[in-house]
Amino acid sequence: MTALEAVGFVTGALCVWLAARQVVWTFPVGIANNVAFAALFVPAGLYAQAGLQVVYVVLGGLGWWWWLRAGPDRTPLRPTGTPPALVPVLAAGVVAGTAALWALLATQTDSTVPGWDALTTALSLCAQLMLNRKWVENWLVWIVADVVYVGLYASQGLWLTAVLYAGFLALCVSGLRAYRAARVDRPVPVPA
Repeated sequence: MTALEAVGFVTGALCVWLAARQVVWTFPVGIANNVAFAALFVPAGLYAQAGLQVVYVVLGGLGWWWWLRAGPDRTPLRPTGTPPALVPVLAAGVVAGTAALWALLATQTDSTVPGWDALTTALSLCAQLMLNRKWVENWLVWIVADVVYVGLYASQGLWLTAVLYAGFLALCVSGLRAYRAARVDRPVPVPA
């Protein structure tokens, strides 16, 4: 474990904890986390993960703005369900993103895990976009990604980061419950 991995651990845990509680400070903390993890992943040969951190910085700025101003009449966003028409688009994006990144990593880098690196990157981009819009189901995508991340990071000797992502699973379940409870578009029960 390095000091950089420890910084990534602390800022990562705090970032997800804040997101699960719908606290907008998740974004600046997340940006600090992205910088730490980008610097950690390059020497570990996790190039897609390092590149993902750069994209996260941009998405963090966008999500920060959306959370504060993208609701009705420029009010803060509240949790809603993922628009059903976008579910196949998001799924296709994950499949296409995984395939493209896998091909790139397998042919242009010395990555030892191009498929897993590509899959987690595509899932994470999808989940982050969904989180930025406060779509409840973002937590389900994060759960799938985090399960794969635990094995990926352990395989690269990033043990503290693997433990962090195992902890993220519990935070994702908490976030899913909180977002479901706060959801503004849930169906109204029909009186019996």
